[in-house]
Amino acid sequence: MKQLHNIVAPLVLFCLMMAVGLPVLAQEQVGDATSQTQDGITLKEEKENTVDVKEIVFGHIGDSYEWHITTWGKTQIIIPLPIIVYSGSTGWHVFLSSRLEENGGTYEGLSIAPAGSKYEGKLVEYNAAGEQVRPWDISITKVTFALLFNSVLLLVIVLSVAHWYRKRPQGAKAPGGFIGFMEMFIMMVNDDIIKSCVGPNYRKFAPYLLTAFFFIFINNMMGLIPLFPGGANVTGNIAITMVLAICTFLAVNIFGTKHYWKDIFWPDVPWWLKVPVPMMPFIEFFGIFTKPFALMIRLFANMLAGHMAMLVLTCLIFISASMGPALNGTLTVASVLFNIFMNALELLVAFIQAYVFTMLSAVFIGLAQEGAKVKAEEK
Repeated sequence: MKQLHNIVAPLVLFCLMMAVGLPVLAQEQVGDATSQTQDGITLKEEKENTVDVKEIVFGHIGDSYEWHITTWGKTQIIIPLPIIVYSGSTGWHVFLSSRLEENGGTYEGLSIAPAGSKYEGKLVEYNAAGEQVRPWDISITKVTFALLFNSVLLLVIVLSVAHWYRKRPQGAKAPGGFIGFMEMFIMMVNDDIIKSCVGPNYRKFAPYLLTAFFFIFINNMMGLIPLFPGGANVTGNIAITMVLAICTFLAVNIFGTKHYWKDIFWPDVPWWLKVPVPMMPFIEFFGIFTKPFALMIRLFANMLAGHMAMLVLTCLIFISASMGPALNGTLTVASVLFNIFMNALELLVAFIQAYVFTMLSAVFIGLAQEGAKVKAEEK
């Protein structure tokens, strides 16, 4: 794995450098060609033919009030999503996001904040002083819709497996096909991660940890599918990873034993590290919050970086389009090959990140159950 990291890191760095440097070279060459042989091309046409890498990358990894499928010629295929907001001055507003486009970007006094605004990309309204004000927004955005769809998909999978087992008597023939695959998958997570990391009380925490694993895994896999309803960057949204980390934080600290809290406020270290300055208790207490923070950032950063790397590699094809057939053809082949490799790597990362999050959560829960382990061993 270390050798793979040493190979992948320079390749991604090289592609990012090319993505930054190529637009400058392309603009220079386009500028020279325009001044010499293409005087008939207007600035508007040139702007329309320029690929905005920033818009493509951040448009994909960010959230929005509509789901952009593709652009066919000059026609954009977009699925409008429901906007649900509550304004303190005008009350509730419920409408489809397409209403904003149909009415010049403003509907019922609401509009999307422009670039550079404090609330860029979010729904705002203007007060009497002309200032932007954020209403209470519970709209079904792209990430929200993908989250709900993936959650329903996970429920269908889990309940279908449970339904199969309810119909079969205990000791019946082992299942095959999809049910057998799911049984193998579930037992692997339960035995190799939860049971070994949590300890004797693993059954109490198995439902949460299994749910966390498959929730992350399903969302990671759906994020790699380029077609609707896949492709949304759910686990690359820090709000989602924050909620998952908070759930682990609550499971660790609510069910923590007396021994766990004793180790935090009065650890087994020399007395001069505890009094008169409670240095070690402070460090241990601070660690309560750093553990879920690390879980949140680890999952968010890894999934976000993977999506960005693949998008930048794809954009190399369009950035180099005006730099001649030789360079464009070379970079196109390189981009396609790197994208195939990155997609294969992201399939592995989708599993690894779900595995690591579940394993670390199980380890933190197991450490908080240390006193319970001792009692179980005595029995």
